[in-house]
Amino acid sequence: MLGHRLIVLSDAHLGATPAAAEAALLGFLDALPAHGDALLLNGDLFDFWFAYRHAVPRRALPVLAALMALGRRVPIAVVGGNHDRWGSEFWRRDLGFLHGRRRLRVEVDGRSVLALHGDRPGDGPLVARLLQAAIDNPVTTGAFHALHPDLGVPLVRRLAPLLGARKAAGPNHDASAIRQRAWAARLLAADPSIDTLVMGHTHRPVAEELLPGRWYLNPGAWFDELRYAVVTGAGVELKRFSPAAPLQPQTAARR
Repeated sequence: MLGHRLIVLSDAHLGATPAAAEAALLGFLDALPAHGDALLLNGDLFDFWFAYRHAVPRRALPVLAALMALGRRVPIAVVGGNHDRWGSEFWRRDLGFLHGRRRLRVEVDGRSVLALHGDRPGDGPLVARLLQAAIDNPVTTGAFHALHPDLGVPLVRRLAPLLGARKAAGPNHDASAIRQRAWAARLLAADPSIDTLVMGHTHRPVAEELLPGRWYLNPGAWFDELRYAVVTGAGVELKRFSPAAPLQPQTAARR
């Protein structure tokens, strides 16, 4: 079991969003153990992430250091997103976190939770689909490994915006959110063992009991008003972090 009170965070897109969002995240991670006993990072923590065999992007170091410190106090689980799906060996071996490249199943207070970022092959703009197919190819990944980080990191940071919009609103996000909800409903109907289905990617916060006692949760985007969510045995709750005030523990929404 991962914990009894799981904090869920998705879509921070660090490196492409205001510095204030990263500063708030560092404060959030520091305060988290008093208000939750586990953390799930459900994709796109970074706008670009790639762990080389002997190096990690320098831009990520402050958050990685905070996560390493937090990981000594609470268990951490990481699911890859369409912007940061590479480097599972680093998350598991070097940091000791649970990691799923595309999905991860955990238990929270007796409830089965399936987490996946929410992007799917064939979904999104054509350019994003083509680029995603290219970078998911082992040949492309191998070639990128061969590039010096001083060449590879700037290159992919230039390409990262093509993987998907980093906004919280707009017609593309509206359509994607509608498709994601329908997909979530099908997954829950097809697998009765899933009590809570966690997704991200659309940047739209949703906490909906689609079937009796069974939830579809999208915490929304961290960069959009510092959104996160809490999962307990009782249900789920959407929340926002206020850097000016400590996290306030509250009872999650009841079934």
